[in-house]
Amino acid sequence: MGKGDKKSKRGKISMGSFGVSRPKRKKTVIVEGVEPKAAKVKKTVPAGDDKPKKKVAKKKTEE
Repeated sequence: MGKGDKKSKRGKISMGSFGVSRPKRKKTVIVEGVEPKAAKVKKTVPAGDDKPKKKVAKKKTEE
């Protein structure tokens, strides 16, 4: 497989063709007057709090 192979990525690059093994990149369309959506912000967990805390059951005291 190399530059002469029509089915490989390298062969398609040398021939200048596009196909299954080398799909074309999609062009981004810029529309005027439309604002881009705000990126979602992930909540960060402070260092050391990797594991969830266990709930401790309280014992009922009889009087």
